[in-house]
Amino acid sequence: MSNRTLYVRAAEDLRPNERQWQAYESAGHCVLLAGPGSGKTKTLTVKLARMLSEDVEEPRGIACITYNNECARELETRLDALGIAQSRRVFIGTVHSFSLTQILLPYAKVAGLDLPDDFTVATTRQTRAALEIAHSKVIGGSENPQNWDLRLGRHRRRFLNRSVPEWQDADPQLTQLVEAYEANLRAKGVIDFDDMPILALKALRENNWLRKAIAAKYPILAVDEYQDLGRALHAMVMGLCFKSGIRLFAVGDVDQSIYGFTGANPELLRKLSEREDVETVRLGLNYRCGSQIVTASEYALGEERGYQAPEGAHEGTIYFHPCTGGYSGQARYLVKELIPEIQARRPDLHLGEIAILYQAKFIGDDVAAAAAEHGYAVIRTDGNALYPRGSRLMRWLEQCAMWCCGGWRSGHPRVSRVISEGARLFHEVIRSDDDHLEFQRAVIAALWDRREGTLGLHDWLVALRAELIRPRIGMARSLADEVETLDSFIERLGSTGDIDDFPLSEFAGIGSGLDRINLSSLHSAKGREFDVVILCGAEEGRLPRNGASTSEVKEARRLFYVGFTRARHEIHLMYGQAIPSRFVTEVRQRLEAE
Repeated sequence: MSNRTLYVRAAEDLRPNERQWQAYESAGHCVLLAGPGSGKTKTLTVKLARMLSEDVEEPRGIACITYNNECARELETRLDALGIAQSRRVFIGTVHSFSLTQILLPYAKVAGLDLPDDFTVATTRQTRAALEIAHSKVIGGSENPQNWDLRLGRHRRRFLNRSVPEWQDADPQLTQLVEAYEANLRAKGVIDFDDMPILALKALRENNWLRKAIAAKYPILAVDEYQDLGRALHAMVMGLCFKSGIRLFAVGDVDQSIYGFTGANPELLRKLSEREDVETVRLGLNYRCGSQIVTASEYALGEERGYQAPEGAHEGTIYFHPCTGGYSGQARYLVKELIPEIQARRPDLHLGEIAILYQAKFIGDDVAAAAAEHGYAVIRTDGNALYPRGSRLMRWLEQCAMWCCGGWRSGHPRVSRVISEGARLFHEVIRSDDDHLEFQRAVIAALWDRREGTLGLHDWLVALRAELIRPRIGMARSLADEVETLDSFIERLGSTGDIDDFPLSEFAGIGSGLDRINLSSLHSAKGREFDVVILCGAEEGRLPRNGASTSEVKEARRLFYVGFTRARHEIHLMYGQAIPSRFVTEVRQRLEAE
């Protein structure tokens, strides 16, 4: 079946929804304002497939910028189902990845960025050391230098153009700290995470030929989760799309802007959507949540948006659980009583369709301890996870483990998928067909001899690191931090580590997640959906926190709304008996008043 047949057939599912179809038919700059469960990812992927097939002639292509690697992975999977594999014509990745791979690595030298020819991306260890040296030079004293990390990042992202007087005048000490920190990085020949979009934007601003080169390669730019991507990306869009002729297709939702601490600003999307030269489409149906949850979600947000469930949708249910005993009491209650009650009511429900969401990782510690005590396996996506869930390398190794533990027999995942994702991971090394063939042979050889779920994970990881990763890592300048994450995990599994080694099948289960309860921070849950959501610790002083400013309260409400709308069938709100969050109280009062 041809690619065109696949996306045209998929597009027919959009036709009954007038606004999805309007976005699919758009011909110029388009902003798709898409609330939770509105089908925005399907609309985006089918639209990408159409534009690549009908609007862009080879060898030119499309770049799609996403918020994080999880979003990129989801888009890649959906495009693959439409017959569109990742290739040199299709870039899908974060704004940092776009900045690094499409601008800095190929053009840094000729763009006048004063970076060494062989610069690499700093590891976490290197950035911490650079901040310690800069702090000692500029600030001094016995304070922990890492306490300045958030302020440092905000200051760097605030001043995208450092030629303005405010760069020196607004906070001279913080500016000195930034300059000392960056000088330490450059002395080591490295750039860090925040450097990537800042330096890429500088290169684009100062080099008209570079803007033309990007436009020649990618005449269309798609941006997903626009509200989360910050001022550097917005400035790139303004220059590339409204000055250099690249066509824009942007997707986002101002109500789901929850990353203010990284510089995200929902007003940027709002202003973009109000431009006269942009066609703006707002999706109004929520296909995910039950009708009662859709109604209550606007109470959670505190704003009327007119969202509706489609005709014939299930109802959905909201439950309120005042608890005693603090967070540990909530954890014991939800594991000992609530989850068994849910399982009894819905015996066919996989544990992987249950998510427990919370504001702080120490709440997750209480839940994880209670779950272990009662024999439940969990998968954590918070600051105390076994390893960062956003790590591309660790997620690829999970796929490898799934293939070794039965995927080779069932085709889930297909070995071709495992190889293609690995090739994208090592794209700096795998540049030719011969390189790809060599990598393919190495992957199959390494995995074929280890098709056994009872193997110890430590030894399996050590072997794959030696056979697949070490021969390539020296030339992969963007993966140093990823390998540091892997090495740290291997060390924790070792004889002197803090985690008992476990079988490969358990690691593969982390990738599939079917029999594990999801424990996630509210921020990490964004973009995901579950049959049942339990929002733990939804109380005043935590959501919102005590002393929060007006803007912080608004963002806390949006965070509550994001958590609320992850649920398809059931949302359970748990809180200390005497101190429910003002957001919980408002939802309950408005539901009781209906």
